[in-house]
Amino acid sequence: MILQGKRVALPSAPVVHKQFEAHAAATPDAVAVFCAGQQVTYAELDARANRFAHFLATCGHGRGAKVGVCLDYSIDMLVAVLGTLKAGAAYVPFDPAYPSARLQLLLGQVPDLALIVASPATAGLVESAAVEVIDLGQLSDYLAGLPATAPAVSVTGDDVCYAVFTSGSTGTPKLTAVRHEGWFNLMNWLKLEYGLHQGSNNLVVSAFGFDLSQRALMTPLFCGATQYLMASRNFDAMLAYRMLTEHEVRVIHCASSTLYLLVDWETARGGDALTRLDYMLFGGEPLKFERIADWARREGNTCTLLHQYGVAECTDVATSYDLAGHRPGGQQVAPVGRPAHNTDIHLLDAQLRGVAPGEQGEICIAGASVGAGYLNTGPENQKFTTIEVDGEPRRVYRTGDRGYVTEAGELVVLGRIDAQVKVRGMRIDPTDIERALARLSGVREAAVVVTYTGAGEAELTAFIVPEGEDLAENDVRTALLETLPRNMVPAAFITVPRLPLSPHGKVDRAALVDAYMNQPAGSATAA
Repeated sequence: MILQGKRVALPSAPVVHKQFEAHAAATPDAVAVFCAGQQVTYAELDARANRFAHFLATCGHGRGAKVGVCLDYSIDMLVAVLGTLKAGAAYVPFDPAYPSARLQLLLGQVPDLALIVASPATAGLVESAAVEVIDLGQLSDYLAGLPATAPAVSVTGDDVCYAVFTSGSTGTPKLTAVRHEGWFNLMNWLKLEYGLHQGSNNLVVSAFGFDLSQRALMTPLFCGATQYLMASRNFDAMLAYRMLTEHEVRVIHCASSTLYLLVDWETARGGDALTRLDYMLFGGEPLKFERIADWARREGNTCTLLHQYGVAECTDVATSYDLAGHRPGGQQVAPVGRPAHNTDIHLLDAQLRGVAPGEQGEICIAGASVGAGYLNTGPENQKFTTIEVDGEPRRVYRTGDRGYVTEAGELVVLGRIDAQVKVRGMRIDPTDIERALARLSGVREAAVVVTYTGAGEAELTAFIVPEGEDLAENDVRTALLETLPRNMVPAAFITVPRLPLSPHGKVDRAALVDAYMNQPAGSATAA
C-alpha cells in the first residue's frame, strides 16, 4: 500500500536560508524576530548572521562542520542558527532546560562537534565539554568588524542542515541528521499547501531541543513573516496566551498536549486569541478530539486545525489532515491525512512487502523528507533501508509505527511496534528512565510504563523494587532531575515487591498496571 504525495519541482539548490536572504533583500525593514520587548529587522538579522558565518569560516568551521547551540530563545539564537547554515555547517540544538548531566551525555554523542554557542546564562551547563564554548555577546566587537554580506559558500540539498536527538532503543540518545532538501521541501509544502505568507506570524511554544521546534523556528522566516519567541525556558501557558492576545500571531506549531493546555486556558477565561488564528499545526501523540471538540465548534472559530504526523528522522512532518473533515462518531482514531509534497508513505509487513489496502502495516517514509541517518550509532541506521518499488530501488525509513489507510485515502496511526512511547509529543524510550532509576541508591530494579489519567492524558509511571526500605518520592524525583529532562521524569512512583514476568521471561508491564494502578491514591507508592 502506497500513499503518494504531490510531485512539486524544487530549486537546484533547495536551501532554506536562501529563502530568508531573499526576504531580507526584498523587505529589509520588515520585523523578523520579536523577543522580550526587542525586535530585529530582516536586514539586521541577515547582517548579524552573515558576520557569525564569517567568524565560523575564520575558525575553519565551514561546510560539513557541526555547531552546537545552547541558548535560551532569543534573537541571538536565530543569529547562531542562521549563521551556522550560511557557513555551510549544521547546527545541533542543546536545550538549556535540560539538567547539566543530561547535556553532558548528549554532548558526548556528537562526533567532531566544532564548538558550542552559549550565553552567560547557559555556558555553565556545557562548560565541562571537551569543546570550545563561545558567547556572541563577548564577541560582539570582533563580529562587528567582519563582513555583513553572505559568505561565498556552496551548499547543496544533500548537505546536513541540523541534527536533533531522539530516544534510542539501546537507552542511548540517537543524533539524527536532516538534509537541506528535506527541510526546504517541508517549508515549501507548508507555504504552498496552506498559503503561508508574510503575514503568517508565528509564536514558538515548544522546547528548543524538540524536532518540531526546528520547523517552527524557521518556517516564518522562510515565508517572510515575523517570528515571536517567548522569554521562558519552559512552556508557560499564561505567557503564551498573553503574547497571542498582544501580537498579530497567526500560526502555532505544537504538540497535541500543548494544544489542550492552550484550549483549556482560553476556554476557562472566555478569550478568543486561539479561535482567531489561521492555523494550529499539531501532532506528536494520539489525538483526543473530545478534549478540543467544544472549542473547535465554537461559533466564530476560524482556526484551521491540522493534525500532522512525522518523525525526526524524516524532517518532522510527513502527512497532514484538516480536522474540519473529522467525524469522531464514525471513526475512533483521527486520521493524520495525506503525504506532504514529494513524500510517500509505504505500509509494509515484517518482510518489507506492501500490505493490501485497508490492512495494517509498518509506516515507512520515502522521498525528499528522508534524512541523512544517525550520526552517532551504526546499527540503528538499519532503519534506513531500501525496498523495491516498480522494479526500482527506493530508500525508506522504517518508523516503527503501525497504521492503515482509510477508504478515503487517509493515513491512520495506531501506535508503536517497538517499546518507544510518546508522551506530550516527545518520543521516549522507557529504558532511558529505567537505567537512570537503576543507578540510584536504594533502587534494585525498575520498570516504567505509560499510564493514563482520568482525563485520558498519557503520563509516565515508574514501578520500583527498593533495596530495603521504601523510597521517598521527592528524593527519587530530585535525583532523576539531575540527569534527565523534566519530560522524562515519571509523574508517579509506585513501590512493588517484585516485577512480574511474562511467559517469555520479560517484565510484564501490563500485569503491573493491572495489579497496582487501581489502588487508592498514596498506597504502595514511593511517596
